[in-house]
Amino acid sequence: MNYEATLSADGGEVLTEDAVYADEAGAAPKGGRKLIVILIIAAVIAAVGLLYYFTHGSEDKPFAPTKDVQVPVVSVIAPGRTTIEGEIETTGTLAARRPMPVGSVGEGGRVVAVPVDAGDWVNQGQLLVSIDRSVQVQQIASARASVSVAEADAQLAQANLDRALKLVARGFVSQADVDRLTATRDAARARVQVARAQLGELQARTARLNIYAPASGLVLDRSVEVGQTVAGGGTPVFTIARGGEMELLAKVNEEELSRLSPGVQASVTPVGSDKSFSGQVWQISPMIDQQSRQGTARIALSYAPGLRPGGFAKVTIASGQVVAPMLPESAIQTDENGAFVMIVGKDNKVVRRNVKTGLVTEKGIVVREGLTGNEHVVLRAAGFLNPGDKVEPHLVKTGK
Repeated sequence: MNYEATLSADGGEVLTEDAVYADEAGAAPKGGRKLIVILIIAAVIAAVGLLYYFTHGSEDKPFAPTKDVQVPVVSVIAPGRTTIEGEIETTGTLAARRPMPVGSVGEGGRVVAVPVDAGDWVNQGQLLVSIDRSVQVQQIASARASVSVAEADAQLAQANLDRALKLVARGFVSQADVDRLTATRDAARARVQVARAQLGELQARTARLNIYAPASGLVLDRSVEVGQTVAGGGTPVFTIARGGEMELLAKVNEEELSRLSPGVQASVTPVGSDKSFSGQVWQISPMIDQQSRQGTARIALSYAPGLRPGGFAKVTIASGQVVAPMLPESAIQTDENGAFVMIVGKDNKVVRRNVKTGLVTEKGIVVREGLTGNEHVVLRAAGFLNPGDKVEPHLVKTGK
């Protein structure tokens, strides 16, 4: 069924059924083509714009490097090598250099007096412990009486011999009698010597009951009290530092130990004291501990009240001259891997270098290992740099 367009009486167009179908079938596709063309043109324009942006506008991107980015300026130094009076700083324990255990050398007995105590200074031969000697006194009295008896017998024998010699010339006494009386006299004299020797032995034994100081020195320890029984040759009851001399048993690693020798000067400062004591190395351990890889340097010290055996002390030992780089404290950083410095290479990039430090002086810290002295080391702010960072180095001259 078809409809046609006709004109109405008022001049308007009247759509017939055929005209309506014709409009629905033709007009719609014509508008859709226009829209598609418009979209294609817009897509082309967008593609051209993006291409231009990425090829000509990349310098305007905020994340791209530009010539206006500032490279940080850092101060660097070339430390070179400096001759320094070497020192070894370590710690150790104080002890008596020549400790003398003192005990009873006699038969022992009950203690009746102890006139000295730990910390006292004693002189050679001074009484330390007095032992009860009541029994020995009676034995000495008996021996002395025996000497008197023997002397009386000897005097009688001598008198008998003298009388016999006067009668020999008159013929009243034979020569045999004279010989017998002479032998009696000689035997009596010998008994006198025996009695005197026995008396001397008792006196010596009694004198050995008491304990005396074998040498002058400082009493370090006392382990005897009044009323105690001591045995001869038993446990020492006193410990004396001969001459009051002390020493520091300094622990030194095997590398540093090889640089020491007897006679080297040292300065010892006990913990808790601000006073230092002068001494010198008198013996170096011939062995190295396999566990700690350390040896012992024994430093002799004269007597001083501030030196107490068993105490802990710091020591600085002179170890000759050392030639090594020296850096300010600000140039050396530390972390869990140890000490390190930041070095600026030829391409002005930062490189980390692990080092081993040594002597700390007023002028700086000695670098024992890790540097030759010709590197450019970051002087300050190395902690803010990372390996690979590019910097602009500014060389600072140091007064040496």
